[in-house]
Amino acid sequence: MSHSQHHHEHSHGGHAHEGTHKSSDERLVYMANQIATFFSTQPHAEAVDGTRQHIRKFWDPRMRGRVPHLLAEHPSLLPIAREALEGLPTSSHN
Repeated sequence: MSHSQHHHEHSHGGHAHEGTHKSSDERLVYMANQIATFFSTQPHAEAVDGTRQHIRKFWDPRMRGRVPHLLAEHPSLLPIAREALEGLPTSSHN
């Protein structure tokens, strides 16, 4: 193994925990808004339900666990996304 290959293999193992929640929450807000935008051509109640069902189906429990923080700390959530997240079950058994 050459010296440059050795450095390359170790360059991906760093731990970037500083600001992890902030950046991951911003990513989740972006994703929720994208989903809401996709469903926004439907009547409001259907758009909220479609967004909620998509998030229930495709977000893992860790992502869904951040929902209370998203609702409390991210005013940039679109109304459809906010309503969808507010109606999510709080348990991760779904």
